Amino acid sequence: MIHSGARIRADHDRMREVNEWVTREQENIVEDPSFMVVSAATIEEVFPWEDLHISNDSVTVQLPLGGNDASLVYQIYGHLHLMVAMGRQEEWLPEAPDAVGYDLERAIVKRSADAWVLGRTVFDTQPFAPLDELAYSSEEGYLDAFIFTARPDEFAASRAEYVRANPDAMENYRDWFVDTFSREPPGIRSN
Repeated sequence: MIHSGARIRADHDRMREVNEWVTREQENIVEDPSFMVVSAATIEEVFPWEDLHISNDSVTVQLPLGGNDASLVYQIYGHLHLMVAMGRQEEWLPEAPDAVGYDLERAIVKRSADAWVLGRTVFDTQPFAPLDELAYSSEEGYLDAFIFTARPDEFAASRAEYVRANPDAMENYRDWFVDTFSREPPGIRSN
């Protein structure tokens, strides 16, 4: 639950499935010596994709101070991008084995959102604004609108296609977001 009283109600079977791949991914991040996921502390409230750096066999993710419960989700986001770069996309993103561009990013962001939903609903992780915004948006069916709004300078063609197919979606998303979080969505608000 967040300050507005909105709640995420997760399906038990879905969370069992998410827990299986989150556990597998966490074990891989810790135990696989062929790569490294590095968490760099930042005082900024950032999303997992902000300032992500891949170099050879390592990925660095920015982890906001105070976001200890969120660390695994940030690592998963970085890990998935690294696995794509290392040619292991099919192994780690079986639902999007050939995805590229926006479709690939959406699959990675969706997994990150699902991992946070698991944490919040099953493991009682502490609220953390960036991931709560992402997860609640995803659960309400606004994942695309969230990504396109939070990252206005990316995925222009996919965004245009989405807006043409869903002419009211962006406005509906913004209204829902403001009602749910009592502030403008990322990409619109000034930080």
